[in-house]
Amino acid sequence: MQLDLMKRWGASHAVVFWGGRSSNESVAEAASTFPDQLIPFASISPERTAYRPAWIASDDTLLNQLGALLATGQFKGIGEISAVHFPSAGFDETDFSPLSPMVTGIMELARKHRVPVMLHVESTRMAELSQLLERYPDVPVIWAHGGYTPLFLARRMLERHPNLYYELSARTWPHHPRSPDYTILRDGQQVWPEWLSLIEAMPHRFMVGTDASNRSASADAMKFASVQNFLAQLSPAAREQVGSETLLKLVGVRP
Repeated sequence: MQLDLMKRWGASHAVVFWGGRSSNESVAEAASTFPDQLIPFASISPERTAYRPAWIASDDTLLNQLGALLATGQFKGIGEISAVHFPSAGFDETDFSPLSPMVTGIMELARKHRVPVMLHVESTRMAELSQLLERYPDVPVIWAHGGYTPLFLARRMLERHPNLYYELSARTWPHHPRSPDYTILRDGQQVWPEWLSLIEAMPHRFMVGTDASNRSASADAMKFASVQNFLAQLSPAAREQVGSETLLKLVGVRP
């Protein structure tokens, strides 16, 4: 279904990582089957029940597993890592400091293997996220959904941290189940002019996405359509950058 949607909507590549019914191994297998389309990321995110005890105990066994996965060369990034994630349907809250041993261990592995980290951190932990970014200025961090931050925080973080990249999945949905404030659309269609100005000013720091997939064909089609609606509102140069070039450069893929 995902490959069909990508073809229909003109998406040349997609980052993929595990969900509720998959694993790092199944992600690697899918990406090896479709190497020209799927870009695999490895994850040890704490929302997975089996991983959470290791996060609580700061057990480096998980980090060793992640290091072994990265050493294969199959994975082009790490993530999504939901270190700080508010609760939602089917998703228990996670609240691990961005400066915790698990997150810094992940950043060390990213530095070693020269891959980006896709990190979900909400607005409640901005000071610690800033410190993390300053500690690892050579590690690109893809901020999942931009932490659902308001505009002024998005601008502040991007201006202060050149290694931070703002990922827009779910933020371009016409409606978001968690809150109307989580979308950057003012009426379900049009992007707020202030958000457009920020994205146009630094398109090399933004990228699009669809967020969780395979919930239903109609829901996934909505996500692809919403991305296209958003991109259509950008200038041609920004559209190309935000739509593909920012991400492909980070993962070392040439269009």
